[in-house]
Amino acid sequence: MRRISSILAVASIVLISAMQRADACTNVIVTKGASADGSCMVTYAADSHALYGELYFHKAAKWKAGSWLDITEWDTYRPTGKIAQVPYTFQTVGNMNEHQLIIAETTWGGREELADPNGIMDYGSLIYITLQRAKTAREAIETIVALANEYGYPSEGESFSIADTEEAWVMDLVGKGESEKGIVWVARRIPDGYICSHANQCRITRFPMDDPENCLFAPDVISFAREHGYFEGEDAEFSFRDAYNPLDFGGARACDARAWSAFNILCEGQFTYMENGVEVTRPAMDWIEYVMGHDLNGEMPLFVKPAKKVTVKALADVMRDHFEGTPMDMTQDIGAGGNALPYRWRPMSFEWEGKTYVNERAIATQQTGFWFVAQARGWLPDEIGALLWFGVDDAATSYLTPIYACTNEVPECFQVGNGNLLKYSPTSAFWLCNRVTNACYKMYNQMAPYVQAEANAFENAQMGGAVQAQDEKLLKLYGKGGKRALRKVRKAATAYSVDTAQKQFAAWQKLDEILLVKFMDGNVKAQNEDGTFKHTEYFEGSPAEIGHPHYTDFWKKAVALFHGTTVEQR
Repeated sequence: MRRISSILAVASIVLISAMQRADACTNVIVTKGASADGSCMVTYAADSHALYGELYFHKAAKWKAGSWLDITEWDTYRPTGKIAQVPYTFQTVGNMNEHQLIIAETTWGGREELADPNGIMDYGSLIYITLQRAKTAREAIETIVALANEYGYPSEGESFSIADTEEAWVMDLVGKGESEKGIVWVARRIPDGYICSHANQCRITRFPMDDPENCLFAPDVISFAREHGYFEGEDAEFSFRDAYNPLDFGGARACDARAWSAFNILCEGQFTYMENGVEVTRPAMDWIEYVMGHDLNGEMPLFVKPAKKVTVKALADVMRDHFEGTPMDMTQDIGAGGNALPYRWRPMSFEWEGKTYVNERAIATQQTGFWFVAQARGWLPDEIGALLWFGVDDAATSYLTPIYACTNEVPECFQVGNGNLLKYSPTSAFWLCNRVTNACYKMYNQMAPYVQAEANAFENAQMGGAVQAQDEKLLKLYGKGGKRALRKVRKAATAYSVDTAQKQFAAWQKLDEILLVKFMDGNVKAQNEDGTFKHTEYFEGSPAEIGHPHYTDFWKKAVALFHGTTVEQR
């Protein structure tokens, strides 16, 4: 996904699958020692042109002996089979459960021959079923492995982010192919005080084989690679990534570049990491040739220490990144048009005069179905501590709203079945956010800051004190003890989650109307401090001030160089 302004032609053969993945996702994982409030946090942008943004909700339930669970492949709706149900399942809201367990993912493909078309447990089913069955991150790893090995795994290679109130893990896994059921895998615990990020490229290379507190792996992870010709050498030299998802231009430029950008933001340009047991600090730009795909030697650190403790707001804003301020800045080339649009429509590559070119793929992207920042807050009871900041559509021009995982219901605007990709719903947040976001794409540098200011005001209010005040109210109810108190906690948490989400939905509906009025036809109508539009003294329906913003200087220069006619030449 190479920038047009600094474009370098590459042979068509370089455009491997990683470059073509239009549904690529991004995760950032923050340990409790690296967070400002002591929570473990995970972000996820579920990016797919075919994914509808809605909030999945499953209440806790008891099941009769002999019950079966029908499995449907998450991202295709294809039925794959059924598995034995367990006696009791936990409540889940999105990618979090009532015990503060969080699971997210990014897909990296890997070796095509390792997919098992006969497997039942696709990667999405592994996530959502595991959330119903596991309480901790380690239990989740065990459950994922057990389900995939028993029922078969039909998906591509995956990286999972798994966190609870105490630990955060990154797990890489891939199937064994049609002839052998199950997966090979490795999971590494992120050192407390550090962060991790992955984005559709396997990130675990070499790993400790004698440290079960911090590293778990399949017993045949190396022998399987040897048998299939993926690895030769001493066990100590084994790299999971190199064996099962070898890095290439696409894996670096389209995928690891996003992980690097998240690190770059949270580390403020300086990567501090462990190397041979010693903490080392180097400029983030030391890896720029690597993530741009120019030099694939070496590797980027798997874990880095942030420059300061990470707040939930800072983490949310990372998910809005378009490589701003870096050599891959998507606002700074002719592809951004005259209004600095940091998006490139698909396909992500194009050919010209026998050569193939590619565009960048940033963290924020137009095809996001839903996104979130999940917090496991261990100093609070599970009924209060499990908090999901949930949003839909493009993270850069949408908002996150708090949802307590103990809720009794999901806000109408996020409910499953409230519209779909082929059916518009005026009560759906996904469709409303798409209206706002797609409006911004026509005059991005004028409209997006206006929308972002509204999102920031809401998020700052919620993250800066409103949720804390609600936590305190819930704690008072919880402190009374007993089942009745828990019912009151759930009722109050539900009311807060639903009311907050629906009020912000109504505010976004008003914003949608204002955007049309304010920016219609490329004009910008002035507003008063209270938000009303300025009008003439003669008629309140006649704008007093109408601005006509210029195109960017980069665009003007490019047009002038390509086919410009000056006034003097007429």
